[in-house]
Amino acid sequence: MLLIWNRPGFTEELSEQVRTALFGDVDEIMKELTETGELIGGQALADPSQTSTVRLVDGNPEILDGPFMESKEQFAGYLAVDCDSPQRAAEIAARWPDVRYGGVMEVRPIMDGAGTEM
Repeated sequence: MLLIWNRPGFTEELSEQVRTALFGDVDEIMKELTETGELIGGQALADPSQTSTVRLVDGNPEILDGPFMESKEQFAGYLAVDCDSPQRAAEIAARWPDVRYGGVMEVRPIMDGAGTEM
């Protein structure tokens, strides 16, 4: 799983030309992953302002507005890929254009049904 972390609204700060190039790079990577059969799925997430968090407070579930943690970067989306190695997944993550603009890609294995990765 490639988890996309970036600063909300950063694309609005880019020029139209740079923003178009960034989305073009995303399209290129997605096309490549589709053609190689490595892409399983993925999705962008809505703005963090639409987030709610559920946590246990004094033994009772409490629903709070906003993301779980305070940070400049927010979980923005994900790609699920099926790669030959963790190194290949990291190569894909390194090419993701958000990284060039201060974003972060977290590469994390997905557990199989047995959960032996724990």
